Amino acid sequence: MESYEILWNKALIELEKTVSSIAFSTYVQSLQAIDLDGGVLILQAPTRMYASFLSKLSDKISDALEKAAGVLEYKIYVQGSEKPFISSHKDEEDISTPIDPKYTFDSFVVGSSNRYLYAASKAVSEDPGNSYNPLFIYGSSGLGKTHIMHAIANEIKHKKPKLNVIYATCEKFTNDLINSIRQGKGHASGQDFRNRYRTVDVLIIDDVQFLAKKQSTQEEFFHTFNELYSKNKQIILSSDCHPREIELLEDRLKTRFSSGLMAEVLPPDLETKIAILQKKAEEKKYILNLEVATFLAEQGEDDVRSLEGILNKVIFASLLKGSNITIDLAKEALALSKQDDEAEVITADHIISSVCSFYKISKSDLLGKRKTKELVEPRQICTYLMTELLSIPLMSIASAMGRRDHTTVIYTRDKISELIKTNERIATQVQDLKNLIRKK
Repeated sequence: MESYEILWNKALIELEKTVSSIAFSTYVQSLQAIDLDGGVLILQAPTRMYASFLSKLSDKISDALEKAAGVLEYKIYVQGSEKPFISSHKDEEDISTPIDPKYTFDSFVVGSSNRYLYAASKAVSEDPGNSYNPLFIYGSSGLGKTHIMHAIANEIKHKKPKLNVIYATCEKFTNDLINSIRQGKGHASGQDFRNRYRTVDVLIIDDVQFLAKKQSTQEEFFHTFNELYSKNKQIILSSDCHPREIELLEDRLKTRFSSGLMAEVLPPDLETKIAILQKKAEEKKYILNLEVATFLAEQGEDDVRSLEGILNKVIFASLLKGSNITIDLAKEALALSKQDDEAEVITADHIISSVCSFYKISKSDLLGKRKTKELVEPRQICTYLMTELLSIPLMSIASAMGRRDHTTVIYTRDKISELIKTNERIATQVQDLKNLIRKK
């Protein structure tokens, strides 16, 4: 197999085609390939902030590695950390989902939309098994459900260290069950699975809506729930909707999920969004004044992840410019980000397919070497459009067009640029194609 540096350099060429220029130059290029461990590429990010943003590009990184090197998994470590921050490689030997120490009640911003949830969660953490059992938390993605569940776990482990607390996603619970079934009925792993989940003091399961359609998992979860509930053990569950709205979930589970306290988490109001932004900035060692926080709160969506995303964009803008976070810098950063987000939708493949559709020719003809007039002109216009609409190297454009030399791209770009000024037909076709590509 090729060295990890060569593999990663090939993947970078693919990634440059699919992510915005700012995302590529700021985040993707910050990654360093440091090892290749059993078919898993090991990458290193400089900080948790960088790694957090890169997690949003995980699918694109996987796709780029697949195109560059076949099926290849990867892990991203933060510099100085011993555990991967992001992993496409699922370790079967993993026996637990770690509880994140940074998610605490102190770092949870309380507002009118989540005050009820916060109070209920605090009560459960102080007297697990006796206050509200089960505690069922539901609401849209990105509103803090996972944060509050980790906070409960951290609080219990701190105040009652002798209690056995397990936090797991529904996917983790399902995978553990599948592994035990795969080993066979007589294998010890089946008993290990039951011992693990049925002998805890506190069981926290995230995203139980994914139990839908999984008949064997529902059956096992039903018995696990009953076993723990009968022993007065605390059960905490989360979902993106109310139990009655989870399709293909057995009625007996819906009944049990609804038998305790139902706590809905709602989108934050403006004041809470401002507080969340200022809290997140403080955690990152930045000061966000009220004017900037209000502006960002008004721009962001009604979820914590969106707010943190726009905050990260502004923080990186301040790092790049070496200046404090001001209202003008925030406006400029979000305007540039919006342009990049729009540009990110346009890819080389999208331009090629649009040109083929416009001129009614096949992709193989467009990228081929035949030099008939009905093919050369669309080919040159396609190349020109790539130089105009994509922020990628000329060599990448040459490669996308099936050419070896980027000097052909320069010649073609300059030629069409001049023709647009003097040839109304060419100018009209180029503009029509731009509108088609941009879907205007």
